[in-house]
Amino acid sequence: MGLQMREGHNGTGPGAITPDGCAVELYSRLPVGDEPEIITAAVPPRAHILELGSGVGRITHALLDRGFTVTAVDESAEMLERVRGARTIRGPIEDLALEETFDVVMLASFLVHNADAGLRRKMLRACARHVADGGCVLIQREGAHYHCDVPRERVDPAGFTVRIVSCEPVADGVDSVRAQYEFPDAVWTQTFRSRSLTDEQFEEALTEAGLERESWLTQDRMWVRAVRTAE
Repeated sequence: MGLQMREGHNGTGPGAITPDGCAVELYSRLPVGDEPEIITAAVPPRAHILELGSGVGRITHALLDRGFTVTAVDESAEMLERVRGARTIRGPIEDLALEETFDVVMLASFLVHNADAGLRRKMLRACARHVADGGCVLIQREGAHYHCDVPRERVDPAGFTVRIVSCEPVADGVDSVRAQYEFPDAVWTQTFRSRSLTDEQFEEALTEAGLERESWLTQDRMWVRAVRTAE
């Protein structure tokens, strides 16, 4: 039996669609960006990384190529089938309770912007309980203008077009976002709910989970290095 779609999330296009509206085949096609370079510069060489929400391994494989050990976690079996060379664990991030800790815990793909504040809190607490003493948590945030200037589009050098078609408010601070990915041979859409977070709201969310920001890793503040709060 497949997992049910999350409220406010859906996707269209060829192949399997995950509960948050992601298309497995689409994410298998998307190229990796500058994430591996940002991560490599922020953590010790050959660190063991717990990647929460790994998907098909787009970032996972690039990290493995750089000598890191990766444990990849995702709730979608179809996504994890595409991961190669890493240990994989299937399950929702918010429920993860491994009896081990890691040098680095990574929460990328804007997952910290989950529309459900309770789920976001549980995700961040999962980060906190799985990071080793002296380790760090890396979090990827949305850009400052992600919810603005819609509709907009960009043409990727790889030859496909990404469009943010609409961004409509559905609750206080929560928008329903519809994205479209157009390739020469196929089109996918994804609709999902996203909660915008100011810097102050983001840092408050970290504090609630027993974490604190150590540094911004990029000038746009989209990547953050956090550590457990000192007891």
